[in-house]
Amino acid sequence: MNMLSRPNWADHRQDEAPPSLSVLLEQLTALVRRQYRLLLAIPAATLAIGMLYLAVTPPQYTATATLLIDSSALRVLQSQLQPQGDVPLDTLQVGSQVEVLMSRKVALAVIRALNLADDRDFIGAGKSAFGLSASGDEGTKEDRENQAIEEILRNRVVSRSEKTYALTISYSSRNPETAAKVANAFAEAYIEDQLEAKYQTVTRASSWLQDRIGELKTKATAADRAVLEFKEKNKIVDFGGSGNGAGGPTSNRLIGEQQAFELSSQLASARASTGEAKARLERIEQVRQLDVSQAAVADVLKNEVITRLRNQYLDLSAREANIAARYGVDHEAAVNVRNQMEEARRNIAAELSRIAASTRSDYQIAKTREENLERSLNQLVSEGQSAQRDRLGLAELDSSAKVYHSLYDSFLQRYMEAIQQQSFPITDARVISAAVPPARKSKPIASFVLSIAATIGLLAGVGIAALREAVDGVFRTGRQAEQELGIRCLSVIPLAANHTAALGQSPGKPARIETLQNSLRRADRTSETAVPIYNFVDPLMRQAADDPLSTFAEAFRAIKIRASLEASVRDNKVIGVTSMLPNEGKSTIASNLAALMADAGKRVVLVDADLRNPTLARSISPQPSKGWLDVLSGAIDLGAAIGEERGSGLALLPVAPGEATLHADEVLSSPDFHGMINALRERFDYVIIDLPPTAPVVDVRAVLPIVNSLVFVVEWGKTRVTSVRRQLLAEPELRDRLLGVVLNKANLKILGQFEQPGAYLNGYYPRG
Repeated sequence: MNMLSRPNWADHRQDEAPPSLSVLLEQLTALVRRQYRLLLAIPAATLAIGMLYLAVTPPQYTATATLLIDSSALRVLQSQLQPQGDVPLDTLQVGSQVEVLMSRKVALAVIRALNLADDRDFIGAGKSAFGLSASGDEGTKEDRENQAIEEILRNRVVSRSEKTYALTISYSSRNPETAAKVANAFAEAYIEDQLEAKYQTVTRASSWLQDRIGELKTKATAADRAVLEFKEKNKIVDFGGSGNGAGGPTSNRLIGEQQAFELSSQLASARASTGEAKARLERIEQVRQLDVSQAAVADVLKNEVITRLRNQYLDLSAREANIAARYGVDHEAAVNVRNQMEEARRNIAAELSRIAASTRSDYQIAKTREENLERSLNQLVSEGQSAQRDRLGLAELDSSAKVYHSLYDSFLQRYMEAIQQQSFPITDARVISAAVPPARKSKPIASFVLSIAATIGLLAGVGIAALREAVDGVFRTGRQAEQELGIRCLSVIPLAANHTAALGQSPGKPARIETLQNSLRRADRTSETAVPIYNFVDPLMRQAADDPLSTFAEAFRAIKIRASLEASVRDNKVIGVTSMLPNEGKSTIASNLAALMADAGKRVVLVDADLRNPTLARSISPQPSKGWLDVLSGAIDLGAAIGEERGSGLALLPVAPGEATLHADEVLSSPDFHGMINALRERFDYVIIDLPPTAPVVDVRAVLPIVNSLVFVVEWGKTRVTSVRRQLLAEPELRDRLLGVVLNKANLKILGQFEQPGAYLNGYYPRG
């Protein structure tokens, strides 16, 4: 089963909730504990630099003058010339004025107005920047002015107040009076520059306009003369035109054109009359075809004679119908009435014939008049085509004369405006706040400098501290090991050097327990004299058993308890101890864990399986003459190779010196070695195997089939996290058998900066 996939603890990196505020505060507090020296030293250094800067930097005084770009006064004087209304200044115009104020030309005007080029104090203030002496006598006047310009531009600031037309001029100097004097001189120099620029512009414009006016006047006069001469030559008479006086251009019309216009109007009227007469004649002809009894005969013509005759006819028709109905159609009275009706019909027809003849006569007259007018108009049009060329020439001359007169009037008006502007030397700018000598220095400001220094120091301290934490990259706490590797951290074992002073002061084991353990060990032996007895040369190899109340021993008890809990749910007799790199203390961990288990009454054997660098044989005395390699070769029995550590009953199975082999992986993977470990499994409660490191050799892979669990040792504060993670990810078989990771050689003082203070004390019980 993969240990990394256990749901109770291995997947905590994916399932854990975001850290709470208390956890974040704890982490921040721990960082401060670890890096407090750095967090105090860097701000202190920056504050010292800030105070040194305040001590060596001379004070500067800043005076400020305010200009307002306002054209209201100019608009009052020019209201008659600009009746269309005021045009407000835009942002670009105000920005342009800022650039003018910042120009070298204005700065040079200030220097010459205040005679700053010859001021020794002023030139001396820029000694560090220009390399000049305080006398100010070196170089020509032009050189001194250039140097003064650089000095004055470096200490001058021009800005615009937001959303206003106010410009602020600030100047900084060591002398308050000089600062105010230069700021006011900038404002005055700007106003004078604006006046001079406007005067020169108006003067140049007036001169140019005057020349153009004379030229345009000559051209306009020549154009008028050409128009008059053309009219006289071509006998052009004005009709309906209106001159502009003084022989100006006119709107002219030729005689033929005037006659054609009148004939055209008459022809249109004649055509209308002809059409009307023709329509009336056609209507009368239609009425003559109608019966007299129809109403259209009287309604259309509206003639009194026809109306009377028609009414008479209708009355007779009614009488005839009445008599015929009463006496019959052939009655004499009916015949007389019908005769009268016929007479009325003949009279109506005669009247209609007379009206038709009259209307036909009118139609003929109108038609004749229309034809005469049309012939006259055609004749005038034919005659007018010959004069069209002359008319085009007159239009061209007349248009040219109008253009020259328009240009002349426009330039004359502009010339008058320029003359008036030249008469009023005013600008759009005025001083609304003059600079006064400041009472307090503007820089350096002690509070500002110190706050900036403290802020920079604090930020630098936090940044460097965070960088140190980020690039640390080694194991510091058990929680970190679990988060980075996804493996349970069994224990954090302190550096043994911190506990050597406690050796010899331990109250030791109770005598009754020691006697009971010795008796149990004696009962288990078959032949006491046949078992080799060893002593650990290095007390560190069994310090957990010799100092049982120390933090060192408590760390190993955590490993032992975890091994016991694992044995309660599965077979966990064979425990291998390995590390990624050499010298991480795996052999010390293995011997102390075995000694502590044996001290607790367990039957434990410690097997040295690091054939390339056997440590157990060098750590015991006397050095063994035979080892388990002799057992595998059949030279001795397993019982003869197992020794015992004096006083604890810990069984030791070393490798005899000189028995190291180059083919260690073949030996560790052999069936004989596996059979030996199985034999030890049957005889002892725990088999602790000191294995080689995993990174330099592959021997651990050969032992994995017979190992129930592995304790992975990592050197605290030295082994890189990325290296261990890469190693474990590359060895899934090894990772599956991990019981957990152990952080070894932890410095308790430094560890207290990463964990809660007091978590690792040197023993729980008081000593006395």
